[in-house]
Amino acid sequence: MKIGLVGFPGSGKTTVFNALTGLDADTGYGGAKPGTKNLGVVRVPDTRVDQLAELYSPKKTTYAEVVFCDIAGGTGSRELDRSVLNSMREMDAICQVLCAFDNPASADPADPARELNDLQTETVLADLEIVERRVDRLRKDRSDPQLLKLLERILESLENEQPVRSLGLDANERKLVSGYQFLTLKPLLLVLNVAEAAVAEAPDPALITAAEAAGSRLVPLSAQVEMDIAQMPAEDRAEFYEELGLGEPAGHRFVRAAFELLQLVTMLTAGPDECRAWPVRAGSKAPVAAGKIHSDIERGFIRAEVTRWNDLVELGSEAKCRDVGKLRVEGRDYIVQDGDVCHFRFNV
Repeated sequence: MKIGLVGFPGSGKTTVFNALTGLDADTGYGGAKPGTKNLGVVRVPDTRVDQLAELYSPKKTTYAEVVFCDIAGGTGSRELDRSVLNSMREMDAICQVLCAFDNPASADPADPARELNDLQTETVLADLEIVERRVDRLRKDRSDPQLLKLLERILESLENEQPVRSLGLDANERKLVSGYQFLTLKPLLLVLNVAEAAVAEAPDPALITAAEAAGSRLVPLSAQVEMDIAQMPAEDRAEFYEELGLGEPAGHRFVRAAFELLQLVTMLTAGPDECRAWPVRAGSKAPVAAGKIHSDIERGFIRAEVTRWNDLVELGSEAKCRDVGKLRVEGRDYIVQDGDVCHFRFNV
């Protein structure tokens, strides 16, 4: 899962990146060339994987990972460079950092609602440019009436300044337009970057409403504080989180919100070779989930042997789970649930 961090200059975007990853990327105001990227990989903490690893003592333990991509936005303009918009198309999801603190390097007062609206306007216009060209072509040659009908719906939405995600496209419709990489179809997560003194305050209700209207989630944090703590020795962090009343690192809160926004659940595999977490889209049937491990397993899928992770940990083995009816055999139509430990049978 690749999440692109974007924001207008002075929003504290790279500070958020450092807070989430524990890295030390240059946070100089407006210094990086537009489109320049910092990359950081973060393991998704999962106590279920930890407990399965204690049970099996595997050769390898693998957690789900999130790749954060910090995309430089420019040198002070209220508009994002085209290279930034193009880089955003490569991401699975977009995270916009909204400035909610007084920045001495900026002449403008903090206005997170304006920043949210500005980014939506830019991404809507960028998508509109693509759709208009494609619709014109399809209207002339009539080569794909199904796609034309869908793109005309999208065109109408964008002309009304509404993001594509507001249309609620189904899986087949998303597949039809996947090649266009619409920015306003990508899941949008919002980070409200607040001053340290405001870290425990609830966000402005109007901003929460605006986030919901954009089909997004709002995660408040104080990036400078979180970055400072993230770069401390691990044994010292807990004390500072407790003092600030934060409870856990920003990365944990962020990843949970991202999983919910992306509608992901975690499938698990466990054994003496490896215990591993596999993010899969909620509602995925067993063969599709099996394809996350290897395409051959999806192609030759026979059945899934499924145990709930807590049953496996409590009883101590698949054999004992089978004996008491806690191991189920599921077919092609089974929808994988969060926390399922799956063993797939296949033949190719």
